[in-house]
Amino acid sequence: MDIRVITPEFSAAPQIDVADVPAIAEAGYKTLICNRPDGEAADQCACGDVAQAAKAAGLAFHVVPFAGAITPDTLAAFDTVMDTAETPILAYCRSGTRSTTIWALSMARSTDADTLITAAARGGYDLAPMQAMLAARRA
Repeated sequence: MDIRVITPEFSAAPQIDVADVPAIAEAGYKTLICNRPDGEAADQCACGDVAQAAKAAGLAFHVVPFAGAITPDTLAAFDTVMDTAETPILAYCRSGTRSTTIWALSMARSTDADTLITAAARGGYDLAPMQAMLAARRA
């Protein structure tokens, strides 16, 4: 498991396994978010299986799947989760990039683009090309 801390409240990870969920709970995470559509790859766990493991471990679980461009509806759904979820949050997808990208767009409502880009870089994600998009979301 490759958890990358972006902020104290949010981390991202590549695809997790059902067997990882107890360790995620033990690490102090309160909420899991799946940003990967089921069936995207043959080797991924189904969201429903991770949801069951999350429930057993006492974690909240949300599914906001997407592939490719982030639609306004997907971003609105993610905003809702971010506005209501207990922290710290761990979001996952294939590599963690999708989860970090949608997190930054959500947080851009109240945080400046440079702060978000710097936070993502600490986790190994380069969001610098999104500077203008993040700034526009805050405007």
